[in-house]
Amino acid sequence: MRADRHAPEWKIWLALGIVYIVWGSTYLAIRVVVQTMPPLLSGGFRHVVAAAVIFVLLALTRGTGALRLTRAEWLGSGLVGLLLLLGGNGLVMLGERDVPSGLAALIIAVEPLLIVILRRIFGERIALGTIIGVVVGFTGVAVLIIPEGIGGDVRILGMLMIVAAAVSWAIGSYISRLVALPHDPLASTGAQMVVGGTSLLLVGLLVGEQNAYRVEDFSVESLVALGYLIFFGSILAYTAYTWSLQHAPMSRVATYAYVNPVVAVALGALVLSEPIHLTMLIGAAMIIVSVALVIRTESRATRPTGALEAAPPTAEDHPGPDGEGEGTVTRLA
Repeated sequence: MRADRHAPEWKIWLALGIVYIVWGSTYLAIRVVVQTMPPLLSGGFRHVVAAAVIFVLLALTRGTGALRLTRAEWLGSGLVGLLLLLGGNGLVMLGERDVPSGLAALIIAVEPLLIVILRRIFGERIALGTIIGVVVGFTGVAVLIIPEGIGGDVRILGMLMIVAAAVSWAIGSYISRLVALPHDPLASTGAQMVVGGTSLLLVGLLVGEQNAYRVEDFSVESLVALGYLIFFGSILAYTAYTWSLQHAPMSRVATYAYVNPVVAVALGALVLSEPIHLTMLIGAAMIIVSVALVIRTESRATRPTGALEAAPPTAEDHPGPDGEGEGTVTRLA
């Protein structure tokens, strides 16, 4: 997906602003949803409804042919959807029952660093600046988790679920460059949401969430937050994200990775009065700086000096977190 330089700057920053604010706020919305609603069933409902809306929009704007996916594309989308939505989003929903939304967002922010580790495991050479960023980032995660766990302020199991969610999301993002996905990013997202959302519903039913929660106990706040996740988090912000990929350099678009946690922490403190400790600020600073360093280093490594935009890497190149391939994937929250 090569960037189109003809879009005015104000439109690019408007789209990025939507991604910054809306995706940063999804952690808060998830925290509100799971206060009274079943995490897996509500997560599955969110993605199935969002997929239906996306498919309807595709059919209306591009014709029903956009919905005809090959068997390989369904298999590839299904595998990525399971890793991103069942393993990734599902564990975030479960973990945020005990973990404050700001803390969850900060832990999730290490996802680009996990992708770097996967790239190294599969034999890629990693720049020294990237390695330094990874070390600093995971030190920041330790600063976040260890004091909270030892002090008993947050259940360690919930934080480990968030870490596992980041790992699952990173693996799903990495293999999305290696499997067959629909060329149209919205069709790819819709297919991933169908499989991932359906799997969340099935697992939620299997573990008996329908028996542990009563519909009459769902709060108005939780229902509104779920609607926000569907229409703003899954549809509006993702559309803005895919448009940004087509009209701005990936290095600029990738800045959402370290802006979202800042937004999440601020909203969690303002709306839910989530505490912000000194160790949390130190760990947050380390993670955000490390992600910025990795994105900056990787951008310089993949783009020739003076070039407006490097050619998009192929699947065989195993691009990193700011690589610009054809298989755009959904976000964790």
